[in-house]
Amino acid sequence: MSNGFVSSIQTLGTLDGPGVRFVVFFQGCPLRCGYCHNPETQSMSGGKEYTADQIVSSALRYREYFGNDGGITVSGGEPLLQPDFVAEVFEKCHQNGINTCLDTSGCVINDKVKKVIALTDYIMLDIKFTNNADYENYVGCQLSKPLEFLRLADNMGKNVRLRQVIVPSLNDNDDNLLKLSQIVKEYSCVKTVELLPFKKICKTKYDALNREFLFDRYDAASPIKVKALQEKLNKLIK
Repeated sequence: MSNGFVSSIQTLGTLDGPGVRFVVFFQGCPLRCGYCHNPETQSMSGGKEYTADQIVSSALRYREYFGNDGGITVSGGEPLLQPDFVAEVFEKCHQNGINTCLDTSGCVINDKVKKVIALTDYIMLDIKFTNNADYENYVGCQLSKPLEFLRLADNMGKNVRLRQVIVPSLNDNDDNLLKLSQIVKEYSCVKTVELLPFKKICKTKYDALNREFLFDRYDAASPIKVKALQEKLNKLIK
């Protein structure tokens, strides 16, 4: 048994996987994405300590809202920094008939992570950019990491939703869409791709932490523009 450190919990989330989800935001992340929406989760210190039984028993209180598609989602931060704890939570979820969803950057890969993937019913994987230079400059790892994670998920036959935040002047272009579509076509596990508009509402969190919001220099993405890009991407995938 292992304990885990959690930043916060959302009891009835609708944006973090299929259906209604009990969402656990883990503490700690090895990345430093320029547009990180949850900077308070980056540090490994902090958060509240939980046992797997505490997490699952809390989730069970909301099971009637899950329906056929909902369940529990682990997010972050990066939940795969605490793979033993996530695996224990997911094992107990399955014992209680709860669907499991992993929201990850795919930047952590080891044998313990492979066990987590095996216990995951649904994966949401961020492909933040489609070229290595942007990954190194704005994320803090290489593109090869999430692609390696994607290969593992594909080999295990998992259902994956790719997600990407669209930042004006960085990845709101046809080249990015083409490369994304090529990734989708290469991995049969990818069932959907979701483009999300870059927003600045997280800036208040940076201000509270007395930290610079590095992507404040970029404009917020127009939802209309992102919708048009999504439609163009969908056509490329077909």
